[in-house]
Amino acid sequence: MSSSPKIEDSLREAIISQPDVILDDSDVMQALIAANEKAMGGNIVDLRGIAMERLETRLDRLEDTHRSVIAAAYENLAGTNQIHRAILRMLDPHEFEEFLRNLGGEVAEILRVDTVKLVLESVQNDNDPAVQRLGDVLSVAEPGFIDRYLTQGRGGTVRQVTLRSVQDASEQVYGPNAEWIRSEACLKLDFGAGRLPGMLVMGAEDPHMFGPQQGTDLLGFFTGVFERSMRRWLS
Repeated sequence: MSSSPKIEDSLREAIISQPDVILDDSDVMQALIAANEKAMGGNIVDLRGIAMERLETRLDRLEDTHRSVIAAAYENLAGTNQIHRAILRMLDPHEFEEFLRNLGGEVAEILRVDTVKLVLESVQNDNDPAVQRLGDVLSVAEPGFIDRYLTQGRGGTVRQVTLRSVQDASEQVYGPNAEWIRSEACLKLDFGAGRLPGMLVMGAEDPHMFGPQQGTDLLGFFTGVFERSMRRWLS
């Protein structure tokens, strides 16, 4: 007469004392279900096992969704903090030239972009000594340039924030840095009635840094703050 194998007393006592450990372990539960199906034979369908498999699949999907939501929330919070830090640093300077240089320095570092350029439309040329001193962050263009640049010459509606990848970056905007710029965020600036528009451009070497599928709310807020700061300087 044969007898069924028995588990060790210590293991048996551990299972009895902590049954939740078995129930919470998905690998152990799957092994038990598989053993049960094997013991029943191949001609018997265990509906409970099928239902459990479906529930496990649904649980896995819910866990993936949960992780995605948490990751998105964390990314949004980190982005918000980043924009707030950049704005506070942008508001520190007391001189206009320092304000502009700060854009290409600490503000760019906080935003983790490789370059920041301010483009101003003007009927005058860019031979002004002040413009030439700030050439690494300031560029002057003829009226109408900004809308053409944002729409890539195709016309149509101009958005306040444009995110896109680029292949041949504009030398007029980026100067010698144009050859390695692969994505950009373009913020159109409204300086008020009677003034020509401007554009703040953030360029990145990473082609995935900016893209049309990304949200623009935070950059839209940054644009509004920057416009108000520039109006103060221009007045």
